Formats: sequence, C-alpha cells, structure tokens
Amino acid sequence: MSNVMTFDYLAKNIKNIHEATSLYAKGAVNQLLTIRNWVIGYYIVEFEQNGQERAKYGENLLKDLATRLSIKGLELKQLYLCRMFYSRYPQIFSTVSRKLTSIGIQAAIHDNPLVITESSQTDNSGKFSTESKKFETPPDLLISRLSFSHIREIMVKEDPFERFFYEVECIKGTWSVRELKRQISTQLFFRAGLSQKPELLLQKIQQEGIGAALSVKDAYALEFLGLNAREEVDESTLEQAIMDHLQEFLLEMGKGFCFEARQKRIIIDDEYYFIDLVLYNRLLHCNVIVELKVDKFRIEHAAQLNAYVSYYKDCEMAEGDNPPIGILLCTEKGPKMVEYVLNGMDEHLFVSTYMLQLPDKKQLEEFLLQEAKEMGI
Repeated sequence: MSNVMTFDYLAKNIKNIHEATSLYAKGAVNQLLTIRNWVIGYYIVEFEQNGQERAKYGENLLKDLATRLSIKGLELKQLYLCRMFYSRYPQIFSTVSRKLTSIGIQAAIHDNPLVITESSQTDNSGKFSTESKKFETPPDLLISRLSFSHIREIMVKEDPFERFFYEVECIKGTWSVRELKRQISTQLFFRAGLSQKPELLLQKIQQEGIGAALSVKDAYALEFLGLNAREEVDESTLEQAIMDHLQEFLLEMGKGFCFEARQKRIIIDDEYYFIDLVLYNRLLHCNVIVELKVDKFRIEHAAQLNAYVSYYKDCEMAEGDNPPIGILLCTEKGPKMVEYVLNGMDEHLFVSTYMLQLPDKKQLEEFLLQEAKEMGI
C-alpha cells in the first residue's frame, strides 16, 4: 500500500473488497465475512494513520464513510467493529493475505492490495509484544474455527489473555454464539481463575454444555457488589449489596435462577428463624436456600443450613417441585472439614466460598498455556 490514501480511495477499496468477497460467498460464508471485516478494518486504520485527508474527517470518519458506501451490513456500527477487529488482531495479517490470494481476491483489489507495513505488525498500542504472543490463538485456527459473530463477542474484552481464554475454550467446546454469550455473562474466565482446579471446571463445562450452568460452583466472584474485601463487612451489608445487584448475583449463581424471598421467616418448634435468601431454579424445579456468612466455615453453619433445607422439604415444596438445595456462602473453608461435616447429611447441601475482589490470574495463565499446548495451539 502506498504511504498516503485519499478518502475516495478508502471508500473504493472497501467497496472492492466487499464485492470481491461476496462473489465467493457460497460455501465459505463465515470465513470470508471474517476476512472481509478484518480487511475493512485494515484499510480504515491505514487511512487514519497515513491518509492524505485523515485530519479533515477526524472523529467523523466512520460516519462519513458509512454514508458514502451506503452498503447494507456496513453501517456505522459494523465499520466500528471492523476497525476494532483489526486493532485487536493485527497478527492475522499474513493469514488473511494468503487466503485472499488463494481465491484470487488480491487481484480484485489491485488499486491498493494488502501490503505489510509497520502498522500491520503492531497492536493498537503501537507495539507488538513478544510476551503477548504466547496468548495468541494461531490466525488460521481463529479464522477457520470461529465465526465473526463469535469474534465480535470476544474482541470487546480489553485483556488479551481473557480473549485468548474464550477463544481456546470456544474452539475446544465448539460453542455456539449463544453458548459463548452465556459463558461470558456468567464470568467463566473469573470462575476458572477462582477454582483451585480450573481444568476440572472447564472439563465439566465442555462435557455437560448448558447443563453445567446448574452445578454449584466451588467459588463465586462477587466483585460487582462494590464491597471492599479489606474492610469489615457484616451479613446484613453483604445481603443488602446482593439485593442492590440482584441481576448480577443471579447470573453468577448460574442459569435459571429466580429470586423468591429475602429474610424468609419460618417457624420451627414455635420459634422464628430467618433464611437469608430463597431462590428458585426453573430448570431444576426446586428451591435454593442460600445462607450468607462473613467468616470461615464452621460446623454450626452446616447444621443451620441442613435444618432450613429439611424444613423446606417438609413444609414448602409445591406439587412438581424437586427437593430443595442448600448453598452456604462463606469466606473460607477447609475442604476436609467440609467433607467430614457434610458426610451423612443431605446430599443437596453445598459449601462454597466467595471473593469480593478478583485474585491474581497467574494460576489460570499457567493452566491455559498448558491446555493450549495440548490442543496444538
């Protein structure tokens, strides 16, 4: 590509690549759409950096370009996504160029064919980090195994490692776009980082698919509550924060959870007791009793939860309901103590921890690199 480009040439190049890829759409729709969008982003960034008229258009470039093109599917929002795609994945340059050449499209854009320039080899910060390359999905794999709809959901993540995580797991699990959205919305990246054995969590996700969302997690990330983990937090403050962020909390709990009651009053032996949270899972068809603790797991916590679950089983189950599940959320737990305490109790009792701030991701980095290695990435 020449060092300068006019706006007219920018619009012409984008029309050329759109028309050329459209001719080859049959049988390779997803790959060609991905390639087209990356090339459009490439031309836009090249114009912004080297175009003769770049200062004239400035922030209105994409708006003016969408008006000039007047192509369905290349409206302002799509042009913005194309630019982001190129900026997030400059390393796929050679793969895109090779694929275009293999089907004769490079010749169709002869006015300004793809040429490796300094900007083509840098990320959006202007530097191409060798360190970040270990968290890059190979370009051929990225284009051939993920549609642009998948990439669009992933590329909005600022952290390259988080993008790499979802790319690897999406390819490995052959997730649909809908499944990818669900895993992102339930913060699989952070849950895997919180898990002591992320490989087991991810293996379960891949094997069980959507059903895995119903599993009780070993740890919950509650950083969205906005509470400071270093300051003393009582149970009422924690409970109120959950109510203030109920939608995020239900998403973190998993799929199908609905809110039913807070501080649910029950009577046992003529005494009043209050259950912190009562949820209902419409997929499991059962109530979920949640008890909140702001300290380490203790034996009496399990006894309290067991009593509440037993009460619900005897007194609150409706026709068609399955037996209730009890979840105790605490700050710490000793795995052996939990095992001993729950031994012989209701099999529907679970003890999980929660974190108000996200941990260091070093452990997840090491695991994911090993997993990528095993996949040949």
